[in-house]
Amino acid sequence: MFAVFKKELRSYFTNPLGYVFCAVYLAVSGFILGITTLYSGTVDVSGFFQVMIFASGILVPIITMKSFAEERRSKTEQLLMTAPISVTSLVIAKFAASYVLFAGTVLVGCVYFLPLTMFGTMNGAVTLGCIISMLLVGMCFTAAGIFVSTLTDNTVTAAVGTIALLGVMVAASLFNGIINFYPIRQALSWISVYGRYINFTYGIFDFSAVLYYVSLTVVFLFLAVRVHDRRRWA
Repeated sequence: MFAVFKKELRSYFTNPLGYVFCAVYLAVSGFILGITTLYSGTVDVSGFFQVMIFASGILVPIITMKSFAEERRSKTEQLLMTAPISVTSLVIAKFAASYVLFAGTVLVGCVYFLPLTMFGTMNGAVTLGCIISMLLVGMCFTAAGIFVSTLTDNTVTAAVGTIALLGVMVAASLFNGIINFYPIRQALSWISVYGRYINFTYGIFDFSAVLYYVSLTVVFLFLAVRVHDRRRWA
C-alpha cells in the first residue's frame, strides 16, 4: 500500500496537476482572506474558512478526478487489479495521497495569517478549530472525489460529478433553513457538512462533528471499494 501511496503522491508533481492545484488553492485562499479578513482589519479568520469550504468544493475535485478515472482511461487499471494488493489498500493509498496534498496546501496557506498580527492577537482556539475543521471537511471531500472517480473513465466527468455532489453536501444546511417538512430536514441535516462546522468557529472542539466527518469519509471509501471490487471480478 505504501508503494502505491508514494507513486500516487509523486505523480502529482511529475505532471502539472499538483502544481496547478497548489497554485490555484493558494491564490484563491489569499484572495478570499483579503476580502474577508484583511479588508475588515480583523484577526477573526472564521469567515475566511467558511468561504473556503465552498471554494474547496470546487478545488478538491482537481486532485481526485484522476484517481481511478485516469487509470481506466489509460487502460492501466488492469495492472492494479492484478497487483498483489487488496482493493481496500489500493483505495486508501490513493485517498491518502490526494489528502496529503490537500492538507499540506491548507497548512502552507496558514502563512497568510502572519500579516493579521498587525491588527491584534489572534484567538488561538478559534484559529486552530477552524484549521482542524477545514482539514476534516477536506477529508470528506477527498473521499467523495475518490468515490466518484471510480464511477467513470472520464476525468472531466469525475470532476463535474464531484463538484455536484459536494455542492449538495455544502448547500444542504442552506436549504434546511427554509424547509419545514421534518423528515426532509433530518435528511438534509445528516448530509450537511457545513452545519457541523460552526462550533469550531467558536473554538469549541465538537467530538460529534469529528465522528461525523470520519464516518462520512469511511462511507465514501467503502463505496469506492465496493465499486472497484465489483469491477475487479466482473
